[in-house]
Amino acid sequence: MDAFFASVELLTYPELRGQPVVVGGGRDHQPQVNPDGTHEFARIRNYKGRGVITTSTYEARALGVFSGMGVMKAVQLAPDAILLPVNFDAYRYYSRLFKEAVATIAPQIENRGIDEIYIDLTDMPGETLDLARRIKQAVKEATELTCSIGITPNKLLSKICSDLQKPDGITILGMEDIPSRIWPLPVRKINGIGPKATEKLAGLGITTIGELAAAELELLQIRFGRSYGSWLHDAANGIDNHPVVTHSEPKSISRETTFERDLHPRQDRDALSEIFTALCVRVAEDLKRKGYLGRTIGIKLRFEDFQTVTRDITLPDYTAEPAQIRRAAGECLRRVPLDKKIRLLGVRVSALQQADNLRPAQESPQQDLPFSHLSSND
Repeated sequence: MDAFFASVELLTYPELRGQPVVVGGGRDHQPQVNPDGTHEFARIRNYKGRGVITTSTYEARALGVFSGMGVMKAVQLAPDAILLPVNFDAYRYYSRLFKEAVATIAPQIENRGIDEIYIDLTDMPGETLDLARRIKQAVKEATELTCSIGITPNKLLSKICSDLQKPDGITILGMEDIPSRIWPLPVRKINGIGPKATEKLAGLGITTIGELAAAELELLQIRFGRSYGSWLHDAANGIDNHPVVTHSEPKSISRETTFERDLHPRQDRDALSEIFTALCVRVAEDLKRKGYLGRTIGIKLRFEDFQTVTRDITLPDYTAEPAQIRRAAGECLRRVPLDKKIRLLGVRVSALQQADNLRPAQESPQQDLPFSHLSSND
């Protein structure tokens, strides 16, 4: 999907089309409705607090503002950009719509997140370009949004090609096109080559995919290890044998949040308790919506000094009840010294089983609420 979160926001606020719009930060910059029905939008230059950019429109990207960037950095690049809060309920709704629309034409789908899928067209009748156009039209009719499609012999190349003609593009590529269309691209365009590997390859004089393809396999294995070195060599030459996986079982379901300011375990105890409860409730809702129960409950804490700790506990019975999840998460919390301010809090449920195959544990009437028993660390 093209700039998915931002594009969903533009459905709600069409008056922002053509403007640099940034989605991210906290929830304190909701658009205000004027008496005449128009909206008053926050500007990123007025944002106070910590946060990262979740996504941006193509107009904001032209100014250098991309997802994952700190809001304060974005202020320097595009101070007049419109700032909107994230709305994950809306994104999930449109995500479901676009995937259902694709499935009416090509049902062999691998889900790769809220805004991306792989589709196996191997056994689909019809001409390839016509299929791509039909898919795009179905998505447009279902969501009013555009998508970009890369059609190639494998998933690795399709991932690269889906970005080559954004927005609203179609790229069709065969193995014979790799030297002219893939090799000139920077190595970071290969999904799986991150910033550290990019920097290390640059130290070897390798900056393009073509230079990586020409590198000696033995050299790559020496510098990156046998497995990753072999993968780099194959990827640069367009080799990928991974099938489209149409079904997989999740290993865990989690929710976490990064605070606008670091919260003190004692002074901000009420706020932390409320957030902790909300995370447990949302995890429980996710479990029930997806049809799973879990036994292992875990927490994640990141402190003001960026130290991250995790703790977990395994229950005797499977559950998807928020009170049971919260109680178990509270037991995990008591095993962590709470002597520093907290910047991130998360709750995770793992050791999952499908709910249809199990009977959930009976809810206990007793509820022991974490962040209300911190006397040992006060």
